[in-house]
Amino acid sequence: MFPDIDTPAVLVDLDIAEANIARFQAHCDAHGMKVRPHIKTHKQPRLARRQIEAGAVGITCQKISEAEAMISEGGVDDVLLTYNILGAVKLERLRRLAGKVRLSVVCDSLDIAQGLSEAFSNAPDALAVLVECDTGAGRCGVQMPDAAAELAAGIAGLPGLRFAGLMTYPPVGRDAEVQNWLQRAVAACEARGLEVKLVSSGGTPGMWQAQDVPAATEYRAGTYIYNDRSLVTRGTCTWDDCALTVLATVVSVPAPGRAIIDSGSKVLTSDLLGLKGHGHVLGRDDIAVEALSEEHGILKADEIGLKVGDRVRIVPNHACVVANMLDEVQLVRGSQAEGPTPVVARGQVW
Repeated sequence: MFPDIDTPAVLVDLDIAEANIARFQAHCDAHGMKVRPHIKTHKQPRLARRQIEAGAVGITCQKISEAEAMISEGGVDDVLLTYNILGAVKLERLRRLAGKVRLSVVCDSLDIAQGLSEAFSNAPDALAVLVECDTGAGRCGVQMPDAAAELAAGIAGLPGLRFAGLMTYPPVGRDAEVQNWLQRAVAACEARGLEVKLVSSGGTPGMWQAQDVPAATEYRAGTYIYNDRSLVTRGTCTWDDCALTVLATVVSVPAPGRAIIDSGSKVLTSDLLGLKGHGHVLGRDDIAVEALSEEHGILKADEIGLKVGDRVRIVPNHACVVANMLDEVQLVRGSQAEGPTPVVARGQVW
């Protein structure tokens, strides 16, 4: 099992990742919805370019430094930042970023909008700003449709800014509520004379139901390119759709029902996402990744059936965090290794 790759290692199967990209792009194309993938999962410009080549209109980033890293190799020229940006240092960097790509940002308060306006009041082009809406997920965002229209009007009245639309991270399985919320917000904006050209929604857990919120014009999914155990558990994908795995070596078998691997919380992540255990061992449904220390993972089964030196591949609970753990991932296609590639935007949290 990839004897030339030292462990612990994060493997990315490009055949699976490319199939995942193509499948979701085709789904959205069939329903007349644009795709704007969130790159927080893979953090690699080469994969962002493949998503754009498949038909994506641009990418979504969470932080300015992440966007800077993603455009560093070229091929990406349209970026939406879905995070409130504030503070003089960040706003100065945002202004520089806007000179390199077609940039959009979000905000959920006039405080944020005023800071953006101060930074862009003398810019050659107005900054596109979307109003972030809390449609039920309980994250950032204005709380009511009328508040979205009020903030939209405030943005439209500030120098250097242009009201560009609405954005939400919707609660999974409540599509009718989200549709109603967004419809009301669009109507409230239009009643103020504001055109709503873009309504951006998204999240991998609900991606196959994206069309059930027709008020949205584009969809942001991130984890779909790799998938993970949490999404298999939700029914969003299967184990065969999981492009990212952790390759680990058994370093100890202290008891018949227990083995220790060289991948702990520094690789597999301690995220549970409501699940029991820390991953799924491919080909061994009977094994539980029961516990993690920093450098060790504890595997348990009635009969572990492993020996020192054996290798296992584990689908982690949360692929996005795992991809940010190591400086590089190992690219493979099926059983063929292609070599390492850097995670260019790793650790870019500013």
